[in-house]
Amino acid sequence: MNRELIIATRNTHKAQEIAAILPACRIRTLADFPNLPEVEETGRTFAENAALKARQISARTGGLALADDSGLCVEALSGMPGILSARYAGEHGNDDANNRKLLAELSALRSLAPFRAHFVCAMCLARDGQELAAFTGCLPGRITLSPRGANGFGYDPLFVPDGFSCTLAELPAEKKNAISHRAKALEQVAAYFDAEGDALSHTPFP
Repeated sequence: MNRELIIATRNTHKAQEIAAILPACRIRTLADFPNLPEVEETGRTFAENAALKARQISARTGGLALADDSGLCVEALSGMPGILSARYAGEHGNDDANNRKLLAELSALRSLAPFRAHFVCAMCLARDGQELAAFTGCLPGRITLSPRGANGFGYDPLFVPDGFSCTLAELPAEKKNAISHRAKALEQVAAYFDAEGDALSHTPFP
């Protein structure tokens, strides 16, 4: 079944992960809609931000939109960076700066190691400005103060998932996509698509 889906992101890494996990969908991203304004993420939770993006993008494009808000929550930092994960150091999407800030903060708290943490992915599916369904995935693990690996993006070089000795950035893409917080949320999305069948199959792009 070839379902048309707008991923409410300009993050190419994120879009590639989603496309790999939802191969039955024909995907476009916000890069295909350059005139759309940025959606202001004013929510207080991952789920609220995902819903804001999905509703607004689906209303403005007329398509079926899937949005996510993802982030890293570190116990020693009372859940931070949390919803600020992508702009933790001030500039949105500056992975190196975000990682440096996190390492600096945790280095000052070495007595609290090991640093338990988890990734969260909240997703929302919407059409015509209306929320259809919400999904959540979580990946527990710990933070290492020695970044390792060249794969992935974001905090992947610092995050060691439970049951592994390597970071997410050291895993091949297919392995990360099998265990990640985003993969767990997308498994629920795929199940929802299967359950809905043709009801969501023919949403044309504008």
